[in-house]
Amino acid sequence: MNNKRIVLAGGSGFLGRALARELLRQGHEVVVLTRALRERDEDGIREVEWDGEHVGEWIQCLEDAEAVVNLAGRNINCRHTPEHLREILESRVHSVQAIADGIRHVKRPPRLWLQAGATGFYGNRHDEWCNERTSCGSGPLAEVCRRWEEAFFAADTPKTRRILFRIGIVLGPDGGALTVLANYTRWFLGGTVGSGRQYLSWIHVADLTRMFQRALVFDNYLAGTFNAVAPAPVTNAEFMRALRRALYRPWCPPVPAWVVKLSCRLTQTEASLALEGCRCAPKRFLECGFEYQLPDLPGALKDILR
Repeated sequence: MNNKRIVLAGGSGFLGRALARELLRQGHEVVVLTRALRERDEDGIREVEWDGEHVGEWIQCLEDAEAVVNLAGRNINCRHTPEHLREILESRVHSVQAIADGIRHVKRPPRLWLQAGATGFYGNRHDEWCNERTSCGSGPLAEVCRRWEEAFFAADTPKTRRILFRIGIVLGPDGGALTVLANYTRWFLGGTVGSGRQYLSWIHVADLTRMFQRALVFDNYLAGTFNAVAPAPVTNAEFMRALRRALYRPWCPPVPAWVVKLSCRLTQTEASLALEGCRCAPKRFLECGFEYQLPDLPGALKDILR
């Protein structure tokens, strides 16, 4: 499948950059749909402007493409006010609808549409195991994910295979949540958050990019919904302990829930992102024989932070 065109919608973020670099390294043509074009193109990745809502000239990139991967959506790391939740939902649903419209406007549509979703679909499930058959949870973000997925699977694209990844917390060296948590820990602020019993379903960015590649390669084999997470989710207490060990910080004071809520109010972020979680199993990836390179948290952190 070398030299095939892969279109990344919203591909200028942390995950999109990592996936684009890997696809480019394998010899594919990579096109990133973005709201803000760079002034210079130095890495071989072509950028095309789109607004994430309407059909435009960007649909030419979809003609005879191998795949379109949709990573677009407003960052959820903000106060979850009604206005912000509306923007979070609309940015996701509108991008899905725009891609569906674009696919219907071309004569030779992409063979695969790979849509990024989130494990937030399951809501705050405490220690309950969640696989792809688990029902949608409760809460504002779970409702966003439910309507996001509903829009994706309602799209009428009969000639395009569709896959949805419910992605957990992505760990990598160039951004994402780990960069923030590692900086706190280096300053001896990497203690257990709240009760510490909330689960983190995580995945190393290298394994996640391999999951995307697996979906691209196995034509007409993988379809439907997959939990894109590592097989060993951990509690917050376990995660922070492993991170302290990786950064040679033997102890940090715990952070009570009330302190988290106060600091989030001051920094305009959402406390539930730190105080809630879900315990997800990548059941379908394990069933299809996917082999993880970095399945355990200590090894993943060592690889990233070395």
